[in-house]
Amino acid sequence: MLKHTERTTILELFARGMPLRKIGRTLGLSRKAVRAVIRSGTSEVPHLGRTTLLDEHRDLIRELYTSCRGNLVRVHEELVAETRAEVSYPALTAFCRRERIGITPKTPSGEYDFAPGQEIQHDTSPHQIDIAGKLRPVNTASAVLCYSHRLFFQFFPSFTRFECKVFLTDAFTYHAGVAKVVLIDNTSVIVGHGTGQDMVPAPEMAAFATRYGFEFEAHEKGHADRKGRVEAPFKFIERNFLVRRTFRDLQDANARAREWCDKVNATYKKHLRAVPSELFAVERPSLIPLPTHVPEVYRLHHRLVDLYAYVSVHTNRYSVPDDWLGRSVEVLEYKDRLLITDGRATIHHRVAEFGAGQRVRLPEHRRVRPPREERDGGREEKRLAEVAPEILGYARALKQHGRRRQPTLALRQLLRMVEDYPRAAIRAAVETAAAYGLYDLFRLERMVLRHVAKDFFPPEDES
Repeated sequence: MLKHTERTTILELFARGMPLRKIGRTLGLSRKAVRAVIRSGTSEVPHLGRTTLLDEHRDLIRELYTSCRGNLVRVHEELVAETRAEVSYPALTAFCRRERIGITPKTPSGEYDFAPGQEIQHDTSPHQIDIAGKLRPVNTASAVLCYSHRLFFQFFPSFTRFECKVFLTDAFTYHAGVAKVVLIDNTSVIVGHGTGQDMVPAPEMAAFATRYGFEFEAHEKGHADRKGRVEAPFKFIERNFLVRRTFRDLQDANARAREWCDKVNATYKKHLRAVPSELFAVERPSLIPLPTHVPEVYRLHHRLVDLYAYVSVHTNRYSVPDDWLGRSVEVLEYKDRLLITDGRATIHHRVAEFGAGQRVRLPEHRRVRPPREERDGGREEKRLAEVAPEILGYARALKQHGRRRQPTLALRQLLRMVEDYPRAAIRAAVETAAAYGLYDLFRLERMVLRHVAKDFFPPEDES
């Protein structure tokens, strides 16, 4: 079958008066082929119009394709069973391709052009990064200026509205401005309700957008290519930045990610035929300038101080002074620090790794362990020597013969009895207990009560 260009050339040479034989020799064709083209008088390639065994079963094949849910293997089996036609599976697939059965027509991809400062695209993607030799799942948040393709990304252990505002604040600071539109997908982190053009951001995120003077927009469902500027770099990050890189912690990973963004943004891009940093120099005057004061994003928690003088946030525990036990406090969680306040004083902590179950204690909150003699009831023994020196020998014997693991509690109970009951009753009961080797303080207290009863309620004379 001669091509359209060959047929056109034959007709042009014949119109100039060139003989058929010379035309055939010049083009390397037979005189029969040249004669057929000249007789047709047109350069259009004729349709072959070949018929096959499957032409008469065209409607049946379409019906079977629908009932078999697009499985051509089952279509071939059912077709052979119903028609007894001797047709091969490759012949069936070729017929379906020619007749466009089950083939979705391809459409050319769209192209988006953006003016300087018109739009910035934001999205997240899950990745695994090597932190101290262990793979940890993280959320990679990225923001790309659509005109200059300037990239910025960071890693987060989780991605809520708090992390979203933290990241966008860092991205705006990195780009030294804000585009008029921040394009997102239909994520519930930002969206309050609706999708696409009907999307309404959550009040918290709408207030954040108003502060910087931009608007959130979401692409329509099924049109993810609308945010292709931010989707493409994720694979670049995974195949370049994360390859054979190990980080001490998440802060180290984010610091090196920022350095890598500076390097990439200053590199020539073939598809742009330019350097993103140079394009950014053109785009920067069109960006919305940052506010004079960029407020730091924080999240507020209300907590009660536990019995160990700690406050729990995201499974991590942070120390407070001992005299705050039981108090209701407010915790202000920032990107890299934590503030705990009771309304009068404020405690500053570094933020521990999210969900790590760590215990963070400041040096000034470290409790000093008392000396050995004080832990064994030394202070109580000194107090007994001051108020009741006559029972000091029984107290020392009590430490030896009583519960060895609780000498302090025993001396405290004995000191309480000395301070609560009359001294004569205590002295008499202790002398009796020492004589019989009795060191059970509950029985000793009952003996003291009997002496007290005799002194305050003497028996009446029988006469």
